[in-house]
Amino acid sequence: MQTVVSVLLEEALPRVVTITLLIGAGVGLANLAVEYGLVTVVARVGRYLTEPANLPPEVGTAVLTNTVSVTAGYGMLAEFREEGLLDDRATLIAVVINTFFGFVQHIFTYYGPVLVPILGVQVGLMYVGARAGISLGISLVGLLAGAVLLRGYEYDPHALDPETPEEEVRTTRDKVRAAGASTLERLRSIVPRLAVVYSVVFLALEYSDRILEALAEVGITEPAAAVDPIAGLLGLPGAAVPVILVSLVDPTTGAITVAPLIGDVLTPDQAVITLLVGGLVSLTIGTVKRSIPFQFGIWGASFGTKVIVVNVGLKAAFILVAIAVFFVT
Repeated sequence: MQTVVSVLLEEALPRVVTITLLIGAGVGLANLAVEYGLVTVVARVGRYLTEPANLPPEVGTAVLTNTVSVTAGYGMLAEFREEGLLDDRATLIAVVINTFFGFVQHIFTYYGPVLVPILGVQVGLMYVGARAGISLGISLVGLLAGAVLLRGYEYDPHALDPETPEEEVRTTRDKVRAAGASTLERLRSIVPRLAVVYSVVFLALEYSDRILEALAEVGITEPAAAVDPIAGLLGLPGAAVPVILVSLVDPTTGAITVAPLIGDVLTPDQAVITLLVGGLVSLTIGTVKRSIPFQFGIWGASFGTKVIVVNVGLKAAFILVAIAVFFVT
């Protein structure tokens, strides 16, 4: 077992540094876009996403940014909320709409080059299609929620305007300096929360054996005992249980584990259902390991909790829908 210091230096610190750089890039881009008036230009494309949801056109910039970097896109939304362009309700809806566009990035960086070769073309495309449908369904819920809940909302058109006298003509250096100052100010409020929360989470994961001991005390001596009923309910063979358990820790390893079983032990549909069940069960670990530190770091504990509840709730609901579709068909 690693020492506290090694966990903080080898696990927490690299993650905090990486997230800080990405958030800084997102917030910095948002500030530069404001200084140079680029938000308005990009928003002309994004308005096709924001108008149906009654969101201000500037939000389209953040939504489209998610296809390149989810962290940068979230950073932009955090900046818009901080500046008063978005209230909490509008921000939550924008976060939900972001889901599919964040998934698009992973198609090219993970699902396509990694999972499809592991699972084979048929099962790989089936699984990626299922995940795409889940993400798209969540984004459509966001659009519908905005159309209903944000109807008649009025936004401050000057919320993102640089605060400079009209007669002052600023140079490029002035604009970059102003954007940099705003970005540093934002990071000063985010980075301490990131450091604290990530440190707590990684220390908790390192000493997770205590959790297993607690489970043993209440009668759960093997993790498989909690998964067996789920597999049985869906008619999955016993071989699916280890795959689900492995997926709790690492989805890629779960895919590697299920691949040899396709055809002989599991049908393509059963393989996809197994991976989806693994994804559903792993939401808890994913929330603790990634969502809580990330969302708390960006939004703070209060609003970050709302974002996590909405994201996890919608993801779980649509994974269950996808499982039901494959199970019925």
